[in-house]
Amino acid sequence: MTTNHEPATNSAGQQMEKTYSPTATEKKWYEFWEAHGYFKPITDNGKAPFVIIMPPPNVTGALHLGHALTVSVEDALVRWHRMLGEPVLWLPGSDHAGISGETVVEKEVARTEHKTKRELGREEFLKRVWQWMDDYREVINNQLRVLGGSADWSRQAFTMDLGPQQAVRTTFKKLYDEGLIYQAERIINWCPGSQSNLSDLEVEMKEEDGFLWYIRYPVVGEAGRYITVATTRPETMLGDTAVAVHPKDARYLDLHGKMLTLPLVGRQIPVVADEGVEEFGTGAVKVTPAHDPLDFEIGQRHQLPLINVLNLDASINENGGSYQGLDRFEARKRIVADLDAAGFLVKTEPYHHNVPYSERAHVPIEPMVSKQWWVKIHPLSEPALQAYLDGRIKFVPERFGKTYQDWMENIHDWTISRQLWWGHRIPVWYCVNAHQWATDQETQTLCPTCATSEIWQDPDVLDTWFSSGLWPFSTLGWPDQTEDLQRFYPGSLMETSYDIIFFWVARMIMFGIHMMGDVPFRTVYLHGLIRDEKGQKMSKSKGNGIDPLEAIAQYGADALRFTLLTSSGPGVDTKFSLQKTEDSRNFANKIWNATRFIVMSLNSNTQLESFESLQGRLSELPLADRWIISRLNKLTGDVTRLLENYDLSQSGKLLYDYIWGDFCDWYIEASKMRLNSPDTHTKAAVQAVLTGVLERTLRLLHPFMPSLTEEVWHYLPHEGPALIVAAWPSAGPIDTVAVTQFEALKEAISEIRNAKAEVKAETNRKVKAIIVAKPEFKPIFEREADLLVRLAGVDANTLQITDQLDTPPAQALTKVTENTATTIYLPMAGLVDLDAERARLGKEIEEVRREIERSGVNLAKPGFVERAPAQVVATAREKLAAAQERLAKLETHLATLV
Repeated sequence: MTTNHEPATNSAGQQMEKTYSPTATEKKWYEFWEAHGYFKPITDNGKAPFVIIMPPPNVTGALHLGHALTVSVEDALVRWHRMLGEPVLWLPGSDHAGISGETVVEKEVARTEHKTKRELGREEFLKRVWQWMDDYREVINNQLRVLGGSADWSRQAFTMDLGPQQAVRTTFKKLYDEGLIYQAERIINWCPGSQSNLSDLEVEMKEEDGFLWYIRYPVVGEAGRYITVATTRPETMLGDTAVAVHPKDARYLDLHGKMLTLPLVGRQIPVVADEGVEEFGTGAVKVTPAHDPLDFEIGQRHQLPLINVLNLDASINENGGSYQGLDRFEARKRIVADLDAAGFLVKTEPYHHNVPYSERAHVPIEPMVSKQWWVKIHPLSEPALQAYLDGRIKFVPERFGKTYQDWMENIHDWTISRQLWWGHRIPVWYCVNAHQWATDQETQTLCPTCATSEIWQDPDVLDTWFSSGLWPFSTLGWPDQTEDLQRFYPGSLMETSYDIIFFWVARMIMFGIHMMGDVPFRTVYLHGLIRDEKGQKMSKSKGNGIDPLEAIAQYGADALRFTLLTSSGPGVDTKFSLQKTEDSRNFANKIWNATRFIVMSLNSNTQLESFESLQGRLSELPLADRWIISRLNKLTGDVTRLLENYDLSQSGKLLYDYIWGDFCDWYIEASKMRLNSPDTHTKAAVQAVLTGVLERTLRLLHPFMPSLTEEVWHYLPHEGPALIVAAWPSAGPIDTVAVTQFEALKEAISEIRNAKAEVKAETNRKVKAIIVAKPEFKPIFEREADLLVRLAGVDANTLQITDQLDTPPAQALTKVTENTATTIYLPMAGLVDLDAERARLGKEIEEVRREIERSGVNLAKPGFVERAPAQVVATAREKLAAAQERLAKLETHLATLV
């Protein structure tokens, strides 16, 4: 292969700048890749396609680190598979975000137009939502581009596109006709802020300090006898319809079936025996079936009436008597005061507990009985569970498979209706003659049963997760039998966060099997959550959140990606810090500088042997060349294996260690002697290795840092139009003997460097050295003496290499390498001023002795060990032990100088 450019220029003749500029580079190459169509799947070449349908980010705000991690993982995998020559489809899209989408636009309308959504009306409000979505979808897409996401933007989808809307109606009608969708009154999560039913995912638990109020319920007909119950929500007692006790609780055996008087209300309610009640505490619980999930179940078992005491805004309704119209929390205060005044309040205790909040409206939710649409889940969940059990779907990490199994074995019916305007309208229609039907058509004009035109559509919309559950095939054109659907379903991988395995992953699997007859993907990769460097959850209120766009502006997208990818493995939470991102930026600079050094040594007339040819005659090459190529071949095999197992973190770390350590710190330094050789053949030979190894390494690194690698690759001799479509390297031969021999040299050089650092000798000082090596390594040290001289700073004229030494030299530092047991003697006279070093060591020894004396006095003080906190005592002892160890080393060092 011949270089096709002048020194330090790329194939376009542009000179390589002294410093790397990530912002300009990343923008340039992204536009280049997209313009050349590299993000689209290649024509069917007989290989199975690799398909990821991107988890759709909500169109409600800016990119956050969770999005950045998702894009980093998925883009790394699709770039790798693209280099393997597979047709790759990474289909991007966004989610309409249901309740959060409606909430954010509602707030915007209130801010800019000073109106509520109801004042605007449904049609006008939805126009505002669509405008918001159109604007922010483009913002989100551009942010994903900034991260380098090589998605096929020509196929991007939106959950409210016409195609996905048709998919939703088709699915709903099928399930409705099969009896798998039905209406029923049950307990739901009601959000008074958004005035809608919420999924469990949209409820977050917050720890709060509250109170536990103990209330007497008088036994009817038994003066002076009460049952005491405890509650954190006394306002719900207005809807109590029983008090429940455990059937075997001896305290209440004679009260089963008897009546109690509901305080403040006067209604008589029964005592019911139910095994759902635990016997600790008072052993009795108030039963409010309309406002508590457990109470609802107890009510169903005992046919208790449902009394809803709350309006949709969580104020007390007409069933609350004199408290009607009060806000729930104001009613709570009034009820507690009235209970106390009437003698029903036994006591009040502080109570720390979890309170469910609406994740979107940030107000406490209210469990409430409501008539909603539900999916009968077991006919869907059982085949989805079987798909995991028989191996058609696997989880990474595998432990989440058991989590999935446990969930699917205990899953409950799913409430799918939401009292919102924004979203997929429930495709159920009603007529004036009480007929009801589901349709897969967008509109209806006549009742299909009685032909009346007096019809209307159900006002509710579907849970966002309903349409998201269809994502793997609605994005490919279903229900139409499109070419994309035939070619790319089922997908290869679904990558998402482990915290939505139940809410999204499970539903995609259920819908995929039921609607398509096959699983939607073969593998589920679950990444962890991103936390700060202390392991705490990031939040604006804590001030520990990091804006990924700001990090990109400062360090570059490649640096952010590399940090995210190497900070944790699949299923493990990521401890993120900007310091790590700065380290990744420094890594990028290291690669840039190394490339520039290599490229500047080339010229247009340099004839370079191909890397394939070098591999073919590996045994003939110099030791350093055999070592670096062998290390590269091992790296190639390891990285490939790790990527096959979805371990991007470890593969990235191996690449970092190889590039920074083996290649830059060792091989480039070792190559400089030959690069400076007047012999053109010698120089060209090492240039071939430098460029060949770097070019192969850039291919391995490309999925992790795509823009940087594409940029520097074009400054090197290469084949093909772009690194993004270059072939993934295959591992070649490994010369294990060369690896062992060169590692022996590295160890010896490192020990000499460390010894010079220990005695604070100048790094460029040439030192005397005696190396005593085992017989099998002695010829290696002799043959590579020039390398020792250059890299360790050894005086070539005084270097001695032997395999035996009768008498060790006096006043010399002694080092023994760990792996080859090579002994190295460095005469101190050549390193430091002995008198000055003895004086320095003497002063340091005296200081340490005084420190030991002080520590010993403190520990010996009467009562210190017994009375001081355990951690203080432990710290004092650790400090003493460390000082004693330091003293021993200093004294040993001083003894060598006598």
